[in-house]
Amino acid sequence: MSLEKYHLVKLLQQQGQSLGDAVALEGFETAAPWDMVSWKQFDTITNKVAQLLIDFGLHSQDKVAIIANNCPQWTCADVGALKARNIVVPVYPTNTIEQAVFIVNDARAKVVFVDNEAQYHTACKIQTQCPSVQHIVVFDSSVTLASSEHFHFDALLASTHSAASETELTSRLTAANLDDLLTLIYTSGTTGDPKGVMLDYRNIASMIEQHDDEIAFKPGDVSLAFLPLSHVFERGWSMYVLCRGGHNVYLSDTNRVKEAIAAVRPHTLCVVPRFLEKVYSAVHDKVNTAPALRQKLFNWAIGVGARQFEVTQGRKKPSTGLAIQWKLANKLVFSKLQNVLGGRLKFMPVGGAALDVNVGGFFHSIGVPILCGYGMTETCATVTCNTLSNRVPGSNGKPLHAMEVKIGANNEILVRGETVMRGYYNRPEDTAEAFEDGWLKTGDAGVLDAEGNLYITDRIKELMKTSNGKYIAPQRVEGKVGCCPFVEQVAIIADARNYVSALIVPAFDALEAWATEKGIKVESPIELLRNSQVIEHFEHRLKELQHELAGFEKIKKFTLLPEAFSMEAGLITPTLKLRRKNIYSKYNEEINAMY
Repeated sequence: MSLEKYHLVKLLQQQGQSLGDAVALEGFETAAPWDMVSWKQFDTITNKVAQLLIDFGLHSQDKVAIIANNCPQWTCADVGALKARNIVVPVYPTNTIEQAVFIVNDARAKVVFVDNEAQYHTACKIQTQCPSVQHIVVFDSSVTLASSEHFHFDALLASTHSAASETELTSRLTAANLDDLLTLIYTSGTTGDPKGVMLDYRNIASMIEQHDDEIAFKPGDVSLAFLPLSHVFERGWSMYVLCRGGHNVYLSDTNRVKEAIAAVRPHTLCVVPRFLEKVYSAVHDKVNTAPALRQKLFNWAIGVGARQFEVTQGRKKPSTGLAIQWKLANKLVFSKLQNVLGGRLKFMPVGGAALDVNVGGFFHSIGVPILCGYGMTETCATVTCNTLSNRVPGSNGKPLHAMEVKIGANNEILVRGETVMRGYYNRPEDTAEAFEDGWLKTGDAGVLDAEGNLYITDRIKELMKTSNGKYIAPQRVEGKVGCCPFVEQVAIIADARNYVSALIVPAFDALEAWATEKGIKVESPIELLRNSQVIEHFEHRLKELQHELAGFEKIKKFTLLPEAFSMEAGLITPTLKLRRKNIYSKYNEEINAMY
């Protein structure tokens, strides 16, 4: 089948012409004029961005970097650059200077778009170390500029562009094709330097076409973009939303997600397991302190919801009695929980890590459809996904129709299909190493069930082997412990050790509230973590959380840490994955003390 009609830029142009004054982009708690951008304005703005890049002297397939928090201008810069047939290189605003310099130099980006003053100062430092950078464009008009080659985004949009750039834009739009490179997305680099994943328009076109078969998304549906646009998951989804006439709302401050969901009432939003774990743990923590009658009602309702979910999936036969019970449970319990998440969620795509089956089951039971999927930057995100009619707890669903999945040596998941990357930019050896007979080697281990649903068992490179010869999948253990409302972060240790231990960063707000309730008085966070009642509290919690784990998988000893694993300290990636080697090095003394 021809994918020409799914060319990203052409689809967005069609929506701009047909939807006119309907809202395309919205900035949550953003000042005018970026609070609401209509489809007509979006089309005009992105044409102007393309023209200014042409006036800057950028040729087709030159690179443009974006270092900014989520905002409507992010997508306007992105799509404008794509209209000029430039290649967009997203950079996490949380990256260190060294990481950002590496990416900008490797890509040889000529223009850098940034959001605020802090990012502007970062870009200025980057420019001194990156000879390719000619111009910096700033979204925030209040930022004072330090060079005549630096510009405010709004001022550029208000300026007059040359007639030559308009003619050239028309020529480039006409020449646009599916074999153009669309983006370089750099892997987060848990080991070694980041690698630039080359994705072209054919990859994205296939992603859009395949999602049409699986996703119940309609023009005008509202999506909340709160995961970073620098990541393939949110950016790919936002592209799909806009190509299908959706209304995309941008949240720049992720700490405001609770308020944003209540105000925006999205039909959908992409989430990572940690988000769902926090909702799950907050609800259960509240239930555990409720009167006995309310606890009983909640547990009854969850049981009813779980049975009704199996009916909706065709795995159990419906009954009148269950239908009546479900209506009652929905009215008394589920509707209140659904309203916390806006009240009109159609589904939530979930990716980025393994989701605990109990957490997933909870959301299915309360009538909030979560669609777990599996994918990588190298595959434009989705390879497999659950759908509304095929939600199998613990699985990542079936492959999209143009994707092939098979299990190779060491249970490694191998992928082949139209969304698989062209390769790693300027890294032919790494590209060759990533493939085996035309199949992409994912580095993840998994199994396929009889119906073709994929289950991720572990990350091959992250498997830990105890001194007793037992293999531990750290994400599985960390996922169980992460469901606790008193745990913010956890890193387990097991390699070449005779039992599993853990470094735990507590959720201090919850812990301090609990300590106050128990009458525990301390002078500092350090003193709180050393308190015998607090340690006993965590021991009890860990025992409860790990009851489903095998004995050899269970955390036997732990150390509570006073500060979080941060990107600044090099302990987590921008996608919040643990940099285990760095963590083990920093906390070597604490780890050894547990053995």
